[in-house]
Amino acid sequence: MLRNTLATALKSTKAMRARAASSKQTRAFTQATLPDLPYGYGELEDAISGQIMEIHHSKHHNTYVTNFNAAMEQYQEAEAKNDVAKMIQLQGAIKFNGGGHVNHSIFWTNLAPPSQGGGAPPTGELLNMIEAKWGSLENFQTTFSATTAAVQGSGWGWLGYNQGSKSLEIVTCANQDPCSTTGTVPLLGVDVWEHAYYLDYKNVRPDYLKAIWKVVNWGNVTERFNAAK
Repeated sequence: MLRNTLATALKSTKAMRARAASSKQTRAFTQATLPDLPYGYGELEDAISGQIMEIHHSKHHNTYVTNFNAAMEQYQEAEAKNDVAKMIQLQGAIKFNGGGHVNHSIFWTNLAPPSQGGGAPPTGELLNMIEAKWGSLENFQTTFSATTAAVQGSGWGWLGYNQGSKSLEIVTCANQDPCSTTGTVPLLGVDVWEHAYYLDYKNVRPDYLKAIWKVVNWGNVTERFNAAK
């Protein structure tokens, strides 16, 4: 009887391991997709030209999506084989391309044509917190633009919400590192890779940063702020 019990337990353990292995190998990955813009490519002019918006969205962002999906598929294969070295090797591609997808997905919604509220100043608690920290909305914009203009090479400027201190912070990230790597929740992001502005502003990044406030969608920033609190 003891022999039968042990045999049954062993068989059950093997079955559980087989099911776990099968589950691990077939675990589905939901592929990222390029989001549609909530406005036309040319609707952010004169701040950002339609040509830049089309190239930026359909080419650059789409490339991040494609490469992120490819890296994640390779990661799944490596995970199924317990190939830890390969999983580690893929981390850079996942962070870069996944960050590029996340950052741009936020960026598009942070912008809006004037006909959809772009450029209209924030109100309520968000504005109060901005004024309490920076003195005025204008001072915040000046500080944000100067901090972001100083990013070396390529990167992003962000207005983030620190959930620990319950405060707003201006932070910058290199390359496509997401805002979350700074310990803050992203509210407003501005892309300062040259592909985001060079056709319009050449190498004068500060002019781009001055113009973009005309199309910042503070309504979307406020929604993100309310969700982060």
